[in-house]
Amino acid sequence: MAAIKAAEQEHPVPAFGWAARDQSGVLSPFNFSRRATGEKDVKFKVLYCGICHSDLHMIKNEWGIATYPLVPGHEIVGQVTEVGSQVTKFSPGDRVGVGCIAASCRSCDSCIHDLENHCPKAIPIYSGHSSDGTVTYGGYSDVMVCDEHFVVRIPDALPLQFAAPLLCAGITVYSALRYYGLDRPGMNLAVVGLGGLGHVAVKFARAMGAQVTVISTSPAKKDDAIQNLGADSFLISRDQEEMKAAMGRFDGIVDTVSADHPLVPLIGLLKTNGKLVLVGAPTKPLELPAFPLLKGRKMVGGSGIGGMKETQEMLDFAGKHGIAAEVEVIPVEYVNKAMERLEKADVKYRFVIDVGNTLLKNA
Repeated sequence: MAAIKAAEQEHPVPAFGWAARDQSGVLSPFNFSRRATGEKDVKFKVLYCGICHSDLHMIKNEWGIATYPLVPGHEIVGQVTEVGSQVTKFSPGDRVGVGCIAASCRSCDSCIHDLENHCPKAIPIYSGHSSDGTVTYGGYSDVMVCDEHFVVRIPDALPLQFAAPLLCAGITVYSALRYYGLDRPGMNLAVVGLGGLGHVAVKFARAMGAQVTVISTSPAKKDDAIQNLGADSFLISRDQEEMKAAMGRFDGIVDTVSADHPLVPLIGLLKTNGKLVLVGAPTKPLELPAFPLLKGRKMVGGSGIGGMKETQEMLDFAGKHGIAAEVEVIPVEYVNKAMERLEKADVKYRFVIDVGNTLLKNA
């Protein structure tokens, strides 16, 4: 009880959300507080928050970095209610979002080059520690207060509930495609896994002009991949004949899978100089022999989210091309059931909490 009481008293702005208290990962109502709106801060009412697979890892402390009580959520969108006196980019009423980063040092090499996500002093939007030592709390909550540098504008063309997952899933795959040069028209690309990351990867790659193949263990996803998401073809990774026929086909592969899986069969699908980019985060190390890379001068790389400039660029690109996440909107009281379903990959393709309409009912 002492920790909960302290959380309520740390800052002057009352806040309410849902938090996990321990490694069971069970979420329940939680009263805490936010800082007052500073000179460079944007305060906004949270309307929707996506549920990322990392939220599931974090509430159960599967990565060993959780701080409890833990309010998850880093796909946060809403409407500005107040801005500080030195804020220049936003005004009350604006549609905005905040992703994974609450703050960074703003002076290191990464920050100078618009890569705040790689800043060694970056502070995560939840389960981190602010410069004043207090714990950061995420978007399964009613209000956010953030430095304007880490706030992005949501294009009017994107409904907020469909835009929320782009703040993590969207920027993760967009940044990977851009950095590894897989964004050129006419490229032959594959996306491994058709979940929260995979389905938006298909949409971004198609909008960039690529031929896109979805690789999945589930034949049942073929129709949705092609007819709804716009993929050009579909490979069943457990079908040895299909995989053999696709050897040497792809310029690049974006691997979105967070479960343990073999990499060597995927490397075999690459052309000479092909690139396999990992954006999923399996909890166990993956086996990576050298010879499949040496033969064909192939590359295995990784990529996470992007910096703030690139995140805004991604949202603007999504708005221009009509790219939105496929979501299942849920009330906040359904969140524990949603986590159970997410663990079983039982969602098409991202849960989004209707914070604005359902959170207050649980106060």
